[in-house]
Amino acid sequence: MKKNTEIDKLLAEESQHIEKLHQIVEDTIKSERLIVEDKLNPPTEKVTRGQAISDKVAKFGGSWKFIIIFVTILTVWIAFNSLIIARFRFDPYPFILMNLVLSCIAALQAPIIMMSQNRQEEKDRIESENDYLVNLKAETQIRSLQQKMDLLLEEQIKTLFETQAKQFALLNEINQKLDKSTNKQ
Repeated sequence: MKKNTEIDKLLAEESQHIEKLHQIVEDTIKSERLIVEDKLNPPTEKVTRGQAISDKVAKFGGSWKFIIIFVTILTVWIAFNSLIIARFRFDPYPFILMNLVLSCIAALQAPIIMMSQNRQEEKDRIESENDYLVNLKAETQIRSLQQKMDLLLEEQIKTLFETQAKQFALLNEINQKLDKSTNKQ
């Protein structure tokens, strides 16, 4: 009976080690889920009307559609003022009115695009900070898990050595009984 209680005790210790390991993994998964939820569902940002307009202007100003429309308008403007009879031309060569219009467009479009870029830069900075925090937390969790795994391995090795010592004791006991039984014969 003594031998069975020792084996039961060893099995109970092993199950406690396994439960500890499961708890560590479960806690880690729960804490990681919170980070993932924050990344998947970021808080909604309230955008003012001016910010929305600047974003749309920047998006349109950096598209092929804008380039094609702009080149088409310039081509029509130059063709009309170069090829039409002189009295119908509203901006003859050197196209001073066209230069004025282009300068005004550039003067208005540049600050609007810069406002949009500044907002995007702020979003990128916040996202970069979030990524840094996630990486830092992951590194910390990896270190923590490694320490816990090392601790569990140490406990398991200790248990294995104790088990091995008990097994040697049992083997010696069996060996002595065998020696006694062979000596009696």
